[in-house]
Amino acid sequence: MHLDSPAPAFASLVQDYARYTADDQWVWRTLFERQMQVLPAVASRRFLEGIPRINFQADHIPDFAATNPLLDQATGWSLVAVPGIVDDRTFFELLADRRFPATTWLRTPAQLDYLEEPDMFHDVFAHVPLLTDAFFADFLQAVGTLALRHLHDPYAIELLSRLYWFTVEFGLIAEGGSLCIYGAGILSSAGETQFCLSEGPARRPFDVAEILATPYVKDRMQDVYFIIDSYEQLAASVPALEAELLRLLAARAVVVS
Repeated sequence: MHLDSPAPAFASLVQDYARYTADDQWVWRTLFERQMQVLPAVASRRFLEGIPRINFQADHIPDFAATNPLLDQATGWSLVAVPGIVDDRTFFELLADRRFPATTWLRTPAQLDYLEEPDMFHDVFAHVPLLTDAFFADFLQAVGTLALRHLHDPYAIELLSRLYWFTVEFGLIAEGGSLCIYGAGILSSAGETQFCLSEGPARRPFDVAEILATPYVKDRMQDVYFIIDSYEQLAASVPALEAELLRLLAARAVVVS
């Protein structure tokens, strides 16, 4: 997701599964096994339950044709193959239609620990299992629907990008008396998985107004993480999100005028 001018009508790609090389399969297996050595102790229970529910395994890259029926059965979502980062209009239209944009390429063996642009391991391994949760799936669709109403306003999209960043990408959740990870940007990163639960960053309770007021950083570990109590809380926060967004846009209009 990034600010850009609207693109022409989106035509999804097809995942050409036969093109995956032995190196690609090795990268998937290596990253999958490395994260799964750590995540069972620190990841959200619903994320972990989602992995077998959509049959993600270490020994083969997911085939969208096999994943989509399972995902559709769970929450009515599906994966859509994209070449890389898509424009805002495409991104939010897909979310509003319960379709998740996912790249089909994998990082190289030399890029295991850092990749500037999200690849398939991030988009698929880290995002998709949680789409089996009904509350999280509804929240993500609601964010897409709300964003479509404000595509004409870059400031509104920036505010909603902050919300997406601090929840879907870098969110934490309190589960069973422990602090757990559900944000995909953490789940796909060995370094961030360790850092977010360390003494280094600030951690604050989920608050829509505070999140919309907090810029995020892309090129280093996060300064702050926000903690939800449940995915039900995320889904229930949408009216407050819309009200706070409208308040901020109205306040900005007054200042500008």
